[in-house]
Amino acid sequence: MSRIGKQPIEIPTGVKVTVDNLLVTVAGPKGTLSRNILDVVTLDITDKSLSVKRVDDSIKSRAAHGLTRTLINNMVTGVTKGFERALEINGVGYRAEMKGDVLALSLGYSHPINFQLPKGITVEVDKMTKLLVKGIDKELVGQTAAKIRDFRSPEPYKGKGVKYADEVILRKAGKTGKK
Repeated sequence: MSRIGKQPIEIPTGVKVTVDNLLVTVAGPKGTLSRNILDVVTLDITDKSLSVKRVDDSIKSRAAHGLTRTLINNMVTGVTKGFERALEINGVGYRAEMKGDVLALSLGYSHPINFQLPKGITVEVDKMTKLLVKGIDKELVGQTAAKIRDFRSPEPYKGKGVKYADEVILRKAGKTGKK
């Protein structure tokens, strides 16, 4: 049995979980999230917890057991606390600023990059070089942060580019460092 899948999900006060056929909807103080689940798992909802059970012991249901539990737990966490991902911009002249719901990036190209933020995502810019991507959907926050990083991923010689705040860039020695 899945070690993650058999753990119950604690439902905090103020969060409402509803299941309609295969659609799970989680509503909380920060918003509402919905997701379709596979028919190889079932959900048992009590007043303060939710548990995911397998229908049978097939490979598909065993694979979906822990995944479904983690996805629903991320939905509960998102509508209560939310998720965030920090990015840093390194490089001379590299900067970012918010213009409404568009993130304007200057990353050393001949043109500025205007990135339209997806619905439900906010970005805070601090000192033009630190970004904080926030939202209630963990998958969307991570995908948005990855797209911003892909505009200019960090290079290994000077570390210039957009990187995650907790990312370590392995540096290479240049031509003169080969002795």
